[in-house]
Amino acid sequence: MGGKQQMRLLFVLSKMGVKKKREMQVAALTVCHQDLEILRSFADAEGKNLASLLLHCVQLTDGVSQIHSVKQIVPFLEKVDKNGVCDPAIQSCLDILAGIYFSVTLKNPLKKVLISSLNGLPKFFLTEAIHSFTSHLREELNTADLYSYRKVIDNISSCMENFNLGRASVVNLLENVLHFLHKSLIEILEENRKFSGNHIVQTQLMNDLLVGIRVSMTLVQKVQGLQSDLGNDSGSPIWQTMCGLLSVFTKFLNDDDLLQTIQSTSGLAVILFVKTMLHPSEKLPELISSLLLQSVDCTSIPEWFMNSCRSLCCADVPASTLLFLCQGTLAMLDWQDGSMGPSGEALLLDTVRVLFTLSSQIKESTLEMFLSRILASWTNSAIHILGSSSPSLKDSLNGGSSIARRLLEYVYTHWEHPLDALRHQTKIIFRNLLQMHRLTTEGADLVTDPFFKELTKNLLQLEWHIKGKYACLGCLVESIGIEHILSIDKTIPSQILEVMGDQSLVPYASDLLETMFKNHKSHLKSQTATSTWMDEWHETWVSPLLSILCGGNLDQKSYVIDYYLPRLLNYSPESLQYMVKILQASIDTETGACNRRGALGALMACLRTARAHGHLQPATPAWENLVCGARIKQGLIHQHCQVRIDTLGLLCESNRSTEVVSPEEMQWVQFFITYNLNSQSPGVRQQICSLLKKLFCRIQESSQVLYKLEQRKSTLDSENRSSREQPPVSLQQYKNFMSSVCDILFEALFPGSSYSTRFSALSILGSVAEVFPVSEGTIQPVYQLSHDIDAGRFQILIECFTSTFEEVKTLAFDLLMKLPSVIAGQFQDPEKLQDLFQAALELSTSTKPYDCVTASYLLNLLIWQDALPASLSASSAWLLTCEAGEKAAVLERNTLVVIKCLMESLEDEISQAEDSLLQAASSFPMYGRVHCITRAFQKLPLHDLQLVSEWRLVVERLLLLSYRLSAVVSPVIQSSSPEGLIPMDTDSESASRLQVILNEIQPRDTNAYFNQAKILKERGSFDLEDLSASVSDIDSFTESKGREGRTCDVTAQMVLVCCWRSMKEVALLLGTLCQLLPMRPVPESCSGLLTVQQVKEIGDYFKQHLLQSRHRGAFELAYTGFVKLTEILNRCSDVSLQKLPEQWLWSVLEEIKSSDPSSKLCATRRSAGIPFYIQALLASEPKKGKMDLLKITMKELISLALSVDASKGIVPQVHALNILRALFRDTRLGENIIPYVADGAKAAILGFTSPVWAVRNSSTLLFSSLITRIFGVKRGKDELSKTNRMTGREFFSRFPELYPFLLKQLETVANTVDRCGCSPIYHSREMAARALVPFITIDQIPSTVHALLDSLPNSTNRCFRQNHIHGTLLQVFHLLQAYVTDSRHRTNADFQQELSDVIVCTKAKLWLATRQNPCLVTRAVYIDVLFLLTSCLDRPAEGQHPALESLGLWDDVRRIVLGSELVTGFPWTFKVPGLPQYLQSLTKLAIPEVWASLAEAEGQAVPVPLSFPRLLESSFSEVRLLTLETLLERATSSELEEKEPHPLLCSMGEEFLLLAMKENHPGCFCQVLKILYHMNPSEWLPQTECCVHLSTKEFLIWTMDIASNDRSEIQSVALKLASKVIAYHVQTCEENKDSLASELRQWVQLVVRSCEDHLPTASRLAAAAALTNTAPLFLTSPQPILELQDTLSLWRCVLTLLQSEEQTVREAATEIVTTAMSQGNTCQSTEFAFCQVNASIALALALAVLCDLLRQWDQLVPALPILLGWLLGEDDDTQDLLQSPHQGEDDYIFEKSEVNFWAETLTFVKCLCRQLFHLLCQSGWPAPHSQKLCHLQTIASEQRHLVSQLFRELPLSAEFLKTVEYTRLRIQEERTSAVLRLLAFLEGKEVLRAEDCPREWRQLMAPRTEAAC
Repeated sequence: MGGKQQMRLLFVLSKMGVKKKREMQVAALTVCHQDLEILRSFADAEGKNLASLLLHCVQLTDGVSQIHSVKQIVPFLEKVDKNGVCDPAIQSCLDILAGIYFSVTLKNPLKKVLISSLNGLPKFFLTEAIHSFTSHLREELNTADLYSYRKVIDNISSCMENFNLGRASVVNLLENVLHFLHKSLIEILEENRKFSGNHIVQTQLMNDLLVGIRVSMTLVQKVQGLQSDLGNDSGSPIWQTMCGLLSVFTKFLNDDDLLQTIQSTSGLAVILFVKTMLHPSEKLPELISSLLLQSVDCTSIPEWFMNSCRSLCCADVPASTLLFLCQGTLAMLDWQDGSMGPSGEALLLDTVRVLFTLSSQIKESTLEMFLSRILASWTNSAIHILGSSSPSLKDSLNGGSSIARRLLEYVYTHWEHPLDALRHQTKIIFRNLLQMHRLTTEGADLVTDPFFKELTKNLLQLEWHIKGKYACLGCLVESIGIEHILSIDKTIPSQILEVMGDQSLVPYASDLLETMFKNHKSHLKSQTATSTWMDEWHETWVSPLLSILCGGNLDQKSYVIDYYLPRLLNYSPESLQYMVKILQASIDTETGACNRRGALGALMACLRTARAHGHLQPATPAWENLVCGARIKQGLIHQHCQVRIDTLGLLCESNRSTEVVSPEEMQWVQFFITYNLNSQSPGVRQQICSLLKKLFCRIQESSQVLYKLEQRKSTLDSENRSSREQPPVSLQQYKNFMSSVCDILFEALFPGSSYSTRFSALSILGSVAEVFPVSEGTIQPVYQLSHDIDAGRFQILIECFTSTFEEVKTLAFDLLMKLPSVIAGQFQDPEKLQDLFQAALELSTSTKPYDCVTASYLLNLLIWQDALPASLSASSAWLLTCEAGEKAAVLERNTLVVIKCLMESLEDEISQAEDSLLQAASSFPMYGRVHCITRAFQKLPLHDLQLVSEWRLVVERLLLLSYRLSAVVSPVIQSSSPEGLIPMDTDSESASRLQVILNEIQPRDTNAYFNQAKILKERGSFDLEDLSASVSDIDSFTESKGREGRTCDVTAQMVLVCCWRSMKEVALLLGTLCQLLPMRPVPESCSGLLTVQQVKEIGDYFKQHLLQSRHRGAFELAYTGFVKLTEILNRCSDVSLQKLPEQWLWSVLEEIKSSDPSSKLCATRRSAGIPFYIQALLASEPKKGKMDLLKITMKELISLALSVDASKGIVPQVHALNILRALFRDTRLGENIIPYVADGAKAAILGFTSPVWAVRNSSTLLFSSLITRIFGVKRGKDELSKTNRMTGREFFSRFPELYPFLLKQLETVANTVDRCGCSPIYHSREMAARALVPFITIDQIPSTVHALLDSLPNSTNRCFRQNHIHGTLLQVFHLLQAYVTDSRHRTNADFQQELSDVIVCTKAKLWLATRQNPCLVTRAVYIDVLFLLTSCLDRPAEGQHPALESLGLWDDVRRIVLGSELVTGFPWTFKVPGLPQYLQSLTKLAIPEVWASLAEAEGQAVPVPLSFPRLLESSFSEVRLLTLETLLERATSSELEEKEPHPLLCSMGEEFLLLAMKENHPGCFCQVLKILYHMNPSEWLPQTECCVHLSTKEFLIWTMDIASNDRSEIQSVALKLASKVIAYHVQTCEENKDSLASELRQWVQLVVRSCEDHLPTASRLAAAAALTNTAPLFLTSPQPILELQDTLSLWRCVLTLLQSEEQTVREAATEIVTTAMSQGNTCQSTEFAFCQVNASIALALALAVLCDLLRQWDQLVPALPILLGWLLGEDDDTQDLLQSPHQGEDDYIFEKSEVNFWAETLTFVKCLCRQLFHLLCQSGWPAPHSQKLCHLQTIASEQRHLVSQLFRELPLSAEFLKTVEYTRLRIQEERTSAVLRLLAFLEGKEVLRAEDCPREWRQLMAPRTEAAC
């Protein structure tokens, strides 16, 4: 078979389903005994009549089989003779069939099968069948049981749904059916009222009501002729029943206690019934209009309507009722083709006016949602009627009409509503509005239509952060096309792409872009005959995309790739070639550039997306043409994570899940895994694991296809197939690849590996175990992980439990659970099991919190694998337990045994803790035991237990233990200051003292504390000796004997951790028990484990601790457990339990309101646990109900928060404010809390004015939460972020009651601003100026500024107040700042004119900037105003007149500057008030003037009155600092743009040197050093001798001294400057390098010290920059300049920086490596020269380059001892190995030392070891062992002996019990082994092993054979 045929077969096989078809579950039907006997009596012996068929059917127990049997009934009856209709057997069978039909539930598929079959019943059987069905339906309708009504209603509904027999029977009994529905609705409603508060029963009853209403409507709609029959006989029983139903629906419509869906459906039913019953029908629109407008004339309406709908005819109809009537009007009336005539058109207009009125009244979120849907429905109705409407209606509905304007206003107000569904409705309304206008214009040109032009203009003027803009623009494009919009602004695609960095806007932006580019392509294609239109389309839509992909920020690029790029490629796959072509060219032009992220990353992103969507097939030659292998490998180890992810995605993702993975792809993936496991970003790790799982799934699924293909190999022509195409070869490659991947992953779990590496490796291994399960059924796995796990790897996984990160423990546990065969094989040794179990028990009582988590995982592993040690069943008590549980599941028995064991230990420890809590905290904190018990419960299926009696005893005992433990630790948690408390022991000697201590720690923040005066007891004398004695007594009690007999120092932290963690675990345990354990409705019940009384006790426990605990950790965790309890209670069927949350809520609210001094509620710490308590009670309330508890609680709390009743004190108000804050922050309450936002805002704002600090503080916190709730979570530091604001229209539409309130408050504030504007307090004037800005709109700013400037005094005024001047100028400044920075206003044509008017007014007060104004503060602010104005104007060029020349502003500025103290000198010898501000303002104004003077004097010998050197000579640091910052900015920009520096800078070298020598101000000194660093040393360094009398060498020493002695920013700059200077020296003094030896050595030492981990990040970044700049000179020079020791020291710095904790430092270090391996003599060392790589591979590459350089320099012999010293770790303190285990424990458990979570010692060791082996193999080793090597061998041998000795001293299971020491020894063991193996290799005693020469050598060390592609 040819290749194409085989690929076709592969494709066909890939489409073959391998998943099992889900089996349908059908409940079997049954019949009563009497019917069964009838069938048996009529059944014949041969089983060939209908009775036999039915008998066989009902005797089947499988519902699916019964379906097949039922389908045979009608075909059988078709064969029966027509005379057989009189056959009693058939009549009986039809009767039984009718009974079966009515007995089967509605959702049973058998019902649909019966309907389908009986619809084909022969005509001659219909009469009898209808009679039978009518008879059975009559019986159903006579049902008296209320809880059976639903079944009857369902049967009626089923009869009306396309079932001929059912519909006929319903018509026959129509009167009975309607009467039944009327009766059932009334009775169900009454029953619902009886069960008020029982959410479960009420939910079911309300659902029954809803179904009943819908069935009633269905009857009226589907029963033909009903309307005419009613019209002919209005007094019939049916009419009366219809009137009764109409009355019931009206009652439902007005009943707010019912669900809104019931009210909504009732509104539909009312209109439908009125439509059916009203005659003549022409009066219907008028009647409904009068209802909606509440203008019903009671004298002109029918009596039956008045009797049934009286409540609708009143003038005070509720808004919700009117809303649902509008819905019914639009849904139930026929709007097509204007069938209702003019009155119908009037009704349409009346309906929308009512809806507009309701939109301003309704604020409840669910009603708002209804309103939006109804408005959208109205627009649909309007579109339907406009097709044949009158001209007047078209005038009323065109785009310029008032209705259209109101609709647009509604859209603008609600297009950013928090509810997604409501925003979607606004889009529909807008689209329909455009369609309505098009229908009214009758074919006019839409582009030139005034409505569309104005709409387009308004939308484009809006800012892009408004979400609604996108949807409306998309609708507009669909209506008028994209050409008109692009003609207005061609940059719109780029503008939209720019906002895609904001995640909240991405979906909207991508939808709009898709609409636009599709419309544009269609337009271009239809308008242009040639193919050039595609270039225009690419330029418009693809080029901006590529620009973002190459240069956008990471978030923006990610979102564009995820949302926009797939849509573009799916619509235009041919654009891929264009993208690749552009990006390939960009990569080639970037070669050698510093930052090559963009084009390569963009290329990989495009290719990945194309392949994932099926636009790129790797098996075709196109793959190699698009990208070469070298580029793939560069992408896989690129420095930027997104490039790596996109490249991996290109390899792993495919649109076909069975696409065969090529060998090249497998090699690349293996290469990726090797260097990308240690990623610190959780998002990157998640993406890596997800992509690799996709690849594994491809391998698994394609292997199944290959197996099937192999089975068919006899039919294939094997001679025409290459070996690559043969299935066996591919399958073997799969196996080898998966095995290699797992080898890499297990190797990554070495001792000391980082959290990131372990997480990645375990996650990927878990995916392997999941994708390749144990062989079962027809699936043949190509690989099984269990086959590659031996005892060593099993031990590696077990040791992962010791990680301090719980995620690692979880991953390891889950992986082991997927490998039961492996665990079973390893858990055979009884001693090992005993050691593991004993270790788990010891860990469960460790003082380290993470140890108890390890214990829980170990215990659960032993439980689940039935691997508990035999010692647990040694006693007879255990034997009895085991005998009782012999029939129980192994899991249940093991869990029971372990929990009992833990409980016994816990009981003993609680007893000891009751005597000495200090000893418990230091030796056996009890929370670990409780944690293990909780974890054991969580893993157990508690609803399917067999040992129920045993478990009841366990639960009862466990609850008692929990309460005892809580009682022991609660005094600490409930004290006023639990963080520093150490309670005394309760032994007999200190029992009395304990009571004193407990009294001392009683809460000091209760109501009594606030309400009672504190009276200090007077003492006649103060005895210092008594105080000393008491202190010594207290100190004596802070020591406790540990279990090992040593004395433990007990700190307050240890006590606190013990107590709050114990409380935490007790809370979680109780919550877990409530959540998981089945309840016993009565104590005598045989089912369930928890009694009602126990649940109540648990609730009381939570209540006590939530309301009284002071420690946040304690009550937050108690809240977690309490939430679990409340959720269970609200779903509980027991009414007494269901009512508990409500009772608890009322109780605590009453206690809060009472302000009782005896209350123990905490009034500080933001009310501690009280808000959590109420939050839990309210958040668990069913969201689908009426939320009554929330409504009542919010009403009470807001009343308290607004209370001004001083008699009750301020404590209730503080509690209310704190609770409101918690509720507004709770996302679970969602939109249900929004109606209370306005009142909450009122309470918060009014609370600001309270004289009590506690109220003001709580009000501030509440206001902050409200701002977040209203405007969304703030995601940036910008206080005026566009993503966190809304228009005034939208805000006051959502919260209309805030408008008058805020207006009143702002009037008060405005007066305050006026007063504060001239306050004698400087800060008050500043705040007043800032507060004024939001009051003034942008358009009003110019006139306001005019008025403010006019209010300033003239220079001739003799009497003026500087405070008033200062306040006014500040207001002018802040207003102008807002005015000139508003982007929309800057584009206004009137801007220049308005600005010129402001300048004229400003010039009138110019004296304020001169010496006529004696106040420097006001002078400074006026100069700031001038500077702000000049920044808006372009300085005129020579010979040209500026736009505002007549104003002469520049001349005035020059006069002010030249007349200022900067030119004439300062008269002050000291800093007078306002001098710093004045100097800064004046200097900012002067600097542009200096640049202008320099430009004017360029090339002319004209003296400049003010220059930069003169500014630098100023004695004031403010002037010098601003000047230096300006010059530094110019120097930096020249360097970045790779331009020649400004001539001024080159000429100022002397000034900079002089200033550097004498500058004392740290900021100025730092700026000078930076300027010198950015300048070329050749321009200023030769001047040091004549300027500062220092030789260049002395200047270098001076610079290095600064870098050595200063540890601030100056040190970093000085180090970089010194590096630049020393490099210049070396390059210019090549003949005399030896004279610099000492300086070079000093510089090397300086760099080495700067790389130390404890130094600030800035120091290490400076060292990295220095090494990058000097790498070609000192690191990779073909002829080494430094001594070998110094060169290797610098390389060691590079390696240290590559292993830094901070990512920025690592990235800077990779730049060193990139520079080092891109030199002429090193670019052949690896294949990644000129590539940006990540730190993981950079470490290996750096070592590879170093070893290659040693070979080039012929320095291997002297360098080898140094490198072996690195390998052995000579720098590390070997005494650490001898450290006592106790010395490593830190009593201060909250104080964390510096820990590097990225560096991995053994990774460095392995890389170095492999490179050394490789280097020695390449170069040979002719020299014998040197003395240094012999010394190293001695040290390594001694260390190996010491390590072995220390290993023997460790206890059993040391990996768990002494994890730190065990890991340290394992690492040192690896290091010494590596050194000894290398030394043995040098002696010829050891041959190079395979693991010493890995595959990646060929990848890393191979010369670059592939040219850059």
